[in-house]
Amino acid sequence: MKTTFLTTIALALVLSATALAAGTSHGTPTASQQCRAQRTAMGARDFALLYGAGPKHANAFGRCVSKQQRAAQADQANASQACRTEQADPTFPVTHGGKTFADFYGRGANKADAFGNCVSTKAKAAANARQAATLNASQTCKGERAADPAAFKSKYGKNRDKSDAFGRCVAAHVGD
Repeated sequence: MKTTFLTTIALALVLSATALAAGTSHGTPTASQQCRAQRTAMGARDFALLYGAGPKHANAFGRCVSKQQRAAQADQANASQACRTEQADPTFPVTHGGKTFADFYGRGANKADAFGNCVSTKAKAAANARQAATLNASQTCKGERAADPAAFKSKYGKNRDKSDAFGRCVAAHVGD
């Protein structure tokens, strides 16, 4: 009984580690990693202003992770559709240096992973572009706010005390 329990625990730990490694095998940052990077780059205060809720801007990290996960799901769906379109395109070799879809995206001898590699490549590119756009917009908004705080709040703030100005500014510059 004790051996079965320990074996089950060990197997669960191995499977958890494998699943964790599989989630980052293509170098795609997780939602938590993206949010940590944003919080570090823009500072905790501005991160809270961007993602936090209510007058105290509570749960900014959780709200960021949730938003990033929804965006990642959309990225996967969009990438999958784009890859299906590329895979079915008879002119694919013409626009990709004479390589077929499998040759272009596939790895190994049978190149059976071509579709998955295509999807992960496109989803990662979308995640990286979204991350860069958010960080760039954050810098732009910091500059605007520093130049004239009152005008900044007046231009972007919509709630009673205009404390949502930073988040609305970033959203306006990112295009959310």
